[in-house]
Amino acid sequence: MSIQIQAREFKAKCLKLMEQVQQTREEIVITKHGKPVAKLVPCEEPAQPIFGFLDGTVQLKGDIIAPINEAWDADA
Repeated sequence: MSIQIQAREFKAKCLKLMEQVQQTREEIVITKHGKPVAKLVPCEEPAQPIFGFLDGTVQLKGDIIAPINEAWDADA
């Protein structure tokens, strides 16, 4: 369901209505003399990419390739 608003009211409250549409995801139909002339709809949120979304979240400390100097016993 969409909200209808007259063009002159939309003009006076434009920024507030844009925030409302962003938050509620509900579209607003703008009318002039009772006839629809435009529609304010929320933008589609861009999808998160599958590859690279963790880029920059890991920190390497020290040498991760060199062998460990400690002895390891698998039987313990």
